[in-house]
Amino acid sequence: MNAESQFTKKDFVPTGEVKWCAGCGDFSILAQVQKVLSETGKSPESFAFISGIGCSSRFPYYMNCYGLHGIHGRALAIATGAKVANPALEVWVAMGDGDGLAIGGNHFVHAVRRNVGIKGILMDNRIYGLTKGQFSPTSFRGQKTKTAPMGTVEDPLDPISLSLSLGGTFVARTQDRDPKHMAEIFRRAHEHEGFAMMQVLQNCVIFNDGAFDDWCTKGKEEHTIKLVHGEKMIFGMENEKCIIRQGFSPKVALVAEVDANNIVIHDEFAADPGLAGFLAQLNGTHGLPMAYGIFRQIKAPAYEAEYRRQNDEAVAKKGPGNLQKLLNSGETWTVS
Repeated sequence: MNAESQFTKKDFVPTGEVKWCAGCGDFSILAQVQKVLSETGKSPESFAFISGIGCSSRFPYYMNCYGLHGIHGRALAIATGAKVANPALEVWVAMGDGDGLAIGGNHFVHAVRRNVGIKGILMDNRIYGLTKGQFSPTSFRGQKTKTAPMGTVEDPLDPISLSLSLGGTFVARTQDRDPKHMAEIFRRAHEHEGFAMMQVLQNCVIFNDGAFDDWCTKGKEEHTIKLVHGEKMIFGMENEKCIIRQGFSPKVALVAEVDANNIVIHDEFAADPGLAGFLAQLNGTHGLPMAYGIFRQIKAPAYEAEYRRQNDEAVAKKGPGNLQKLLNSGETWTVS
């Protein structure tokens, strides 16, 4: 980040009214994005925000930079095209759990596995808000909604585990009620080359209010743990609890009752995704705490860089003057 940035948050705030429900967690996310981007030292014209359909997808209207409000579930496809066409443009995508993981699930899978240089904010309120309260891919089993009045009969999709299984190079979770932590995740995502998947637990005050209260309100220390690189995984009101291994699963134990060497130490830069996958089980179920922070961050070739490298090699091999003629001819050729 540029400590002497000539820009301020106001440079990223457009004129016009922000049209979200009063108390919506999206306000907090927006404020931190505007703040963090102003600190990068880059001008508003250096950024583009792409979205699909949903409450979260109004994001481009509220950022004073390039933006496109796309169609349902297609934001990542549009963003991929923008990034490949102009790698210098920093492309962010705002998507909801329904927009990004249901109709947009196919694009989510391929954007992560390709490692496209996009910053993806998954604003997860575990409900369809804009269309008035249907259950989403991340809704809890048994959750009562307008489309499941007796409770859902399926387990939720876990975007952290999904992203890690796809080889995600930056996978993180934060929440709308912890602006300091959220800002730090956004800063780290800005610095990452490749796809940055950021799940933000975001409260919907109208259709799913309080869904994350156990992990966001008073007493949350008993139910949450922050992932800090190089530190032992200890939590609790008095830091009396810790995470140890029980086979392939994490287990909560008391610090006073275990060998200190058995307490898991977080390594977000581990090349092997095993530790990150192990920690992904810390999702607030089965008596385990909800983990916040960066599960994994590694370096890997970004899709757009590799794509353009091949393109440049092809032009150099055949000559820029003959390239269009070659493409029109239908001749088969390869790039070594």
